Amino acid sequence: MASRAATGLFDAGTIASRWIADYCAPGRTSDVLADRTPGDTAWTAVFEELAGLSGDGLDLARERAQRHAEDIGTGFRIAGEGEERRWPLSPIPLMIAQAEWDGIAAGMAQRARLMETLLTDLYGEARLVHEGHVPAALVTGSPFFLRPLSGLTPPGGRHLEFVAADLCRGPNGEWRVLADHLHAPAGAGYALENRLAMARMLGGLQGRLNIERHAPFFAAFRDGLASLCRRAEPRIALLTPGRLNPSYAEQAHLARYLGFLLVEGADLAVLDDRLYVRTIAGLKRVDAIWRRIDPRLLDPLALDSHSAIGVAGIVDAMAEGNVVVANAPGSALPEAPAFAAFFPRLAEVLLGEPLKLPNIATWWCGQDAERAHVAANLDSMVIAPAFGAAPLGLPQGAALGATVTGDARAALLADMERRPQDYVGQEVVRLSTMPVAADEGLTARPFILRVFAARAADGEWTVLPGGFARIGEHPDARAAVMGGGTWSADVCIHGPEPVAPVTLLASDDTTQLRRNPGTLPSRVADNLFWLGRYLERGEALLGVVRVLLGNSISADTGAALAEDTVGRLANLVVAAGAAPAPRAHKRAELTQLARTALEDEDGWYSIRAINDQARLIGEISRERLSADMIRLLDAPFPSKGSLLDRAGSAQRRYSALAGLSAEHMARTDAWRFHDMGRRVERAMASIRFIRAFGGAEATADDLSTLLDLADSQISYRQRYLTGIARVPVLDLVTLDPGNPRSIAYQVAAIADHLARLPVLSDDGLAEPQQEEARLLAAIVSTARAAELGDATLLDIEARLGRLSDAVARRYFLQGAEPLRAAGLVLA
Repeated sequence: MASRAATGLFDAGTIASRWIADYCAPGRTSDVLADRTPGDTAWTAVFEELAGLSGDGLDLARERAQRHAEDIGTGFRIAGEGEERRWPLSPIPLMIAQAEWDGIAAGMAQRARLMETLLTDLYGEARLVHEGHVPAALVTGSPFFLRPLSGLTPPGGRHLEFVAADLCRGPNGEWRVLADHLHAPAGAGYALENRLAMARMLGGLQGRLNIERHAPFFAAFRDGLASLCRRAEPRIALLTPGRLNPSYAEQAHLARYLGFLLVEGADLAVLDDRLYVRTIAGLKRVDAIWRRIDPRLLDPLALDSHSAIGVAGIVDAMAEGNVVVANAPGSALPEAPAFAAFFPRLAEVLLGEPLKLPNIATWWCGQDAERAHVAANLDSMVIAPAFGAAPLGLPQGAALGATVTGDARAALLADMERRPQDYVGQEVVRLSTMPVAADEGLTARPFILRVFAARAADGEWTVLPGGFARIGEHPDARAAVMGGGTWSADVCIHGPEPVAPVTLLASDDTTQLRRNPGTLPSRVADNLFWLGRYLERGEALLGVVRVLLGNSISADTGAALAEDTVGRLANLVVAAGAAPAPRAHKRAELTQLARTALEDEDGWYSIRAINDQARLIGEISRERLSADMIRLLDAPFPSKGSLLDRAGSAQRRYSALAGLSAEHMARTDAWRFHDMGRRVERAMASIRFIRAFGGAEATADDLSTLLDLADSQISYRQRYLTGIARVPVLDLVTLDPGNPRSIAYQVAAIADHLARLPVLSDDGLAEPQQEEARLLAAIVSTARAAELGDATLLDIEARLGRLSDAVARRYFLQGAEPLRAAGLVLA
């Protein structure tokens, strides 16, 4: 069909008009496209752009949207799953006119003010409880109420800095709130990533429709956090629970975009009521935290003592005004569905005005009259947990009352009678629909809009122009049925006025030049060091497998290696734990050995297993690695072609990763740790190869294999024209400082990295890791190839191990070590 468009049989405008006419056929009700106002050309522009991209079908547009989302690195994880899923992006954005959006934004800002005022009272004087506007049980009985925070005034007197809400559009076009998100609102990063992907695919829309940009909102949020800090140039961090969190990819993207440090609890420490991050240069002060962990786990001293991911003492630091925590712990209190029943009245009491964005009708069963009403109207309501956690009567969470029958219904009513405070009844909401590309055309699906608001530097609330839409899998438009949604969509706010091209990039005349790349947390340095080691370890083992395949197994090879040489190759594989020892050195046994070492998934330390270790490190280092590098680490293990073909594909991937780190990583301390890990591992692998194939009785096959494993065949042939000899081979792969694969080269590179990394004292004396490197460099530089034996090689290997340990002791986190007292640096 695309070819028909290309030949002029259909132009983009004709295709777009037909799509819209077919979609808006009679019978379509409560749909944002069918309900558009006369003269609204925004949707026409969208479909014209899509038609120009993919012709008469939408398959190409759908594929491109998904590919752009993957290129950006968007992903998410379902709780309990180990692997990330692709972020499902629809190619059709949700279009909202500026006039309609102004009402949504005003309602969202009002709602944020209401929440802040409510929290200030409930954690302060509790006047609302005393006067009967809020039942005491709604507060003290809520798991979201953190009693240790009562009476604590957060820095700047603000509990909330960033909030979100899920909105639904009803049959008459009105917008209402389905749920509030206060304690750690997720999704802003996905909204940003959706916009980046759609801008790449439908770039023409920005100019045609004057679409509002996201950058001013994020800049305002960043400035708002900074305004509460006590230092002019504060250090701000995003505190994540770690890579297994469902939205970890989003958190990494946001940290990179905003320039925040991405930290975990183990990276942080409190000293004298100030918060610090453990870095390779000592302790560096943190002025503000954007918290994305459960507030109850934030501080094991003040809150949950069992928390293993929090920071001991951070609540005290917050109480002293030394660190801003956004949002403040305990701020999730009004997020409980039970509170929705009281918001209309609280808006009148606290703000003196009605809600501009009303929430869906809610009845909290903790009150006698409301409980009776819900029980009497069970079949026409959604029955939901009052405080998030599923009670006994709703083991699967919220449910349509009419669908709860038999024993389940009896159990629900019994538990509602026993613990009524655990339940709410809510009206059954019917959602508007929007067009999605499915079923070989346009299909209507219900959607929910997530909107975000943040405080700017002046303390006022600003609303992200758009957010993101979650689109349901089934046509059923009831909110309780839609669930979490299947697709996401960008949300575009369009208007008549041109939009200024605002970005987060500061102007040249206001930015102070700096070449210091910033703070490197110890955990990040550790991860990058081991990423380098794993990649080099996998490549070294792959080198052994490829030599084994190419010279001993392949039917296309001429003369095979001698059996003793083959045996040594097999022994290297076995010693690495990559495969069991073969019964014999025949073709079938060696093929199985190579296959196990390459791709085993049943417990052997295969190349695939090593790649998995590297991939996991890549997942938790997204903010430090390029999208190309993450994509290569995440790519499926090669599975096509012969065994030798798959090994070749794996080698090309290793080469690409090495090239990216060598040519695309800035020469920062982060790169130094990554490269140092590679050098340590390569030197250790070289020692194993030399000991196996470079002994006094080495044959020509042994020495040729050693040159292959050291990737030095060409260098040797160019240098020596008389054939292979042991001493020249040993000199080239061990002691030649000009050979990038030699041990001497690796040791010199390690010593140079350590000389350039920060030290904790200013006495000019070498630290232990530097001393180890210098001693090792002296041994290697004074060694002679003719005298090189097992004793010297074993000594070098042992020193490399001690050097690696010294680097870890100096720069990396050491278990439960609270603080480094010696040479402590505070900044």
